[in-house]
Amino acid sequence: MRPSRIIRELNRITDPQAVLWRPEDLMLYEYDGLSSVRPPDAVVFPVTTEQVVKIVKLAAKENVPVIARGAGTGLSGGAVVTEGGIVVSFARMKKILEIDIENQRARVQPGVVNLDLSLATSDYGYYFVPDPSSQKACTIGGNVAENSGGPHTLAYGVTTNHVLGLEAVLPDGNVIHTGAKFCDRPGYDLTGLLVGSEGTMAIVTEIIVRLTRKPECAKTLLAIYNTVADATRSVAAITARGITPAALEMMDGFTLRAVEEATHAGYPMDSAAVLLIEVEGLLEAAEEQTDEIEAVCLENHARAVRRARNSQERDLLWKGRKNAFGALGRISPAFYVQDGVIPRTRLPEMLEHIAQVGAKYGITVGNVFHAGDGNLHPLLMFDNRDREESQRVLKAAEEILVKCAQMGGSITGEHGVGIEKNEMMPLIFSADDLEMMRKLKAAFNPAGILNPGKVLPTGKLCGELRVQVSAGAAA
Repeated sequence: MRPSRIIRELNRITDPQAVLWRPEDLMLYEYDGLSSVRPPDAVVFPVTTEQVVKIVKLAAKENVPVIARGAGTGLSGGAVVTEGGIVVSFARMKKILEIDIENQRARVQPGVVNLDLSLATSDYGYYFVPDPSSQKACTIGGNVAENSGGPHTLAYGVTTNHVLGLEAVLPDGNVIHTGAKFCDRPGYDLTGLLVGSEGTMAIVTEIIVRLTRKPECAKTLLAIYNTVADATRSVAAITARGITPAALEMMDGFTLRAVEEATHAGYPMDSAAVLLIEVEGLLEAAEEQTDEIEAVCLENHARAVRRARNSQERDLLWKGRKNAFGALGRISPAFYVQDGVIPRTRLPEMLEHIAQVGAKYGITVGNVFHAGDGNLHPLLMFDNRDREESQRVLKAAEEILVKCAQMGGSITGEHGVGIEKNEMMPLIFSADDLEMMRKLKAAFNPAGILNPGKVLPTGKLCGELRVQVSAGAAA
């Protein structure tokens, strides 16, 4: 097989070693954490913004789609190919370009792994707050595209709250700079518009982020319950007291047993649910809040509240939570993770609905989620080799998201829309809302060559997705 004309042009722009075009190589870029649709026509690994500009100009000239890709850990199909085209992988654009501790800023390329930035700034006493469970693998560029969250964003916000500026390449090859290292730059907030746009408006090539000082003290608690209802009531009771923990996570009994068998983190195997709660701040304030949270949990029938005695115990508890998806992957051929949001006061009702949906479709469901902000992650166990069971899982997942919307919530909290949920957007947006989004997208991407088929409805059914195993990704 001989390379095509476009492949030869890509070789000139970058390097022959930076371009993949053989079918056996392209198959590796057909997937993300959710699904596959088809392989790309080419994958290219630029190392500079200038190379990205030339790649995009080539794609525009040839009217070929361009799909930006980070680590491929996404869970909504945001980085998969729907119409062929060129995948621009940022695996080689992974430099931390600047660390400005005095101004609490950093400037990075999109391929920088999330955790690597915190490790690079740790000795200065700073870190990058957004912490998806996949932070050891996911990239900051991908976090920007999907507006990712994580356990510790309850108090601090999601990715958009920590991004101050962007360098981005438009579909015609022009380069724009949005935001700045300083706050309150005048003009329209284009940074806020591009964060979470899933690569459908521009391709981000540099990111200015906010660094946060490490807290003086962090206290971690594990509240143990005999019923799921008591655990969910505790969540509402904590926030009703005006307490905002840095993290407030929940796992049901099915999930925590899988986690404990895999990680030996110290979770009680006989409990129905646990809350993993973290308080950060000045020592005296953190101790006072910890005492108050413990009292609230006991008032709501926690059978025990354990406190991590040292950093080793704290790290082990968090290792269990962040490896939960992988732990469930040990006991099921595949699972489909959802990402709905509801008002936290309605958690008991929603978890009961999830259980009923699982029973209706004969699907085992585990729950591990960001309880503090009502961001649910039900994990539906299934065998992806069984087509009929796969279709039942899709129907069950849809019913769960419809219920989230009916409760006044959202169909996604941090995983993005992608191709997984774009046909469900009318559940939470009016026709006028969606038309305005189309106009905004067209202003940036008039020919539609950037990441086509994502975010906005296309008329295709979600059942047309080939759902694959979702493990160890951003949650």
